[in-house]
Amino acid sequence: MTTALITHPDCLNHVTPEGHPERVARLNALLPALEGKELMRVLAPLAGDDDLALAHPADHVAQVIAHEPKSGIRQLDPDTWMSPGSMQAARRAAGGAIRAVDLVLDGEADNAFVACRPPGHHAETRTAMGFCLFGNVVIAAKHALDRRGLDRIAIVDFDVHHGNGTQDLAQSDDRILFVSTHEMPLYPGTGAPQEVGPHGTILNIPLAAGTRGAEYARLLHDRILPRVRDFAPDLLILSAGFDAHVNDPLAGVALETADFGAITAALCAMAGETCGGRVVSCLEGGYDLDALAESGALHVDELIAAGARG
Repeated sequence: MTTALITHPDCLNHVTPEGHPERVARLNALLPALEGKELMRVLAPLAGDDDLALAHPADHVAQVIAHEPKSGIRQLDPDTWMSPGSMQAARRAAGGAIRAVDLVLDGEADNAFVACRPPGHHAETRTAMGFCLFGNVVIAAKHALDRRGLDRIAIVDFDVHHGNGTQDLAQSDDRILFVSTHEMPLYPGTGAPQEVGPHGTILNIPLAAGTRGAEYARLLHDRILPRVRDFAPDLLILSAGFDAHVNDPLAGVALETADFGAITAALCAMAGETCGGRVVSCLEGGYDLDALAESGALHVDELIAAGARG
């Protein structure tokens, strides 16, 4: 059937300082790599305050809004900046994730890839950090659970950095399973195996620098896929970071481009067994532009192939 690509030009208006890894050039590299593919192309809508409130308290949302500068750029923490277009871009990223859920649940698309920025998996309940303003994947998960009536959601995060924000936002909800693979030690310093959450619904799998595709595949098939199958989710959400690539400048995990295709194919096959193939993937990291474009394109190819298999 159909894979949806959800993005918006507003996501190019979130500007960071020169030399910052999370930059406009990321989408300018990724989106051309997706041209010519058989995709349903959808503009990401704006998330409203009620949507952001699915994961964040109103005072946090108001604080982020208040930090957006009228001109220039403003620093929120050592890694996180806002420009006059940042809030609009962040609303597109969260709104795109919600729209992706609706497209998949309504049967308009088999699966979806949300190519928006800023990313979201470091944004904690009351803290914007690590390039992230709002927890996009948890907002999408809460929308599916609270508004669309699903019972269980699994989130799998293969970004090279631990999704501390996703864990913080999701761990109190026993309807959400969160699985993260990430290099350790590395920013943000969380994600130890003993962090399982109050309901045992957190699975953290630290990776050593230098981890290659064969070892990742073993962990995927021995630990991640069985855990997700046992949880029996109604929808699988992916935090798709491509910074575990061997060429990425911010970390030391050594996956190749082809490994991201294999990871995607395995997760989609498992989703076919557990939740009718319903997958929503949201862009997180990936800071070598060529690696991001190549790995992201292969990720989307595998989503398209999974949809074609039905």
